[in-house]
Amino acid sequence: MTDKPILLVEDNPDDVELTRIAFAESKIANPLVVVSDGAEALDFLFARGPHADRKDQPLPSIVLLDLNLPKVDGREVLQAIRADERTRNLPVVVLTTSAEPFDVEASYALGVNSYIQKPVDFERFVWAVKQVGLYWLVLNQPTER
Repeated sequence: MTDKPILLVEDNPDDVELTRIAFAESKIANPLVVVSDGAEALDFLFARGPHADRKDQPLPSIVLLDLNLPKVDGREVLQAIRADERTRNLPVVVLTTSAEPFDVEASYALGVNSYIQKPVDFERFVWAVKQVGLYWLVLNQPTER
């Protein structure tokens, strides 16, 4: 079986590229699927609309979720993930520029597994994404879904 994908929900192309670099440097083999807004993230996860062909595909191993997204924001995506039996236990890590206490508290209240503020510095950003990948894809023992 191939590695389950990582779903990156990110509308900033620079952050997408930095994430790709970080995972490549970490030798994380899981394919990275990128969607640029919250509506497409939900379509991907629930195999509907343009992603209806995914019905028999596994859920991602992890969702890396920005909060400030077009169409449907990250908080609403997180709420939808936790509200559905199929995705309730899916690991979700918020990876965002916001360090606002409200955003942190709201994300944890909605059931996020981890909240990480994106570092502005390139090296620190790559390091942070590597750590996320190593923990959630190598060290963490997920429940069977």
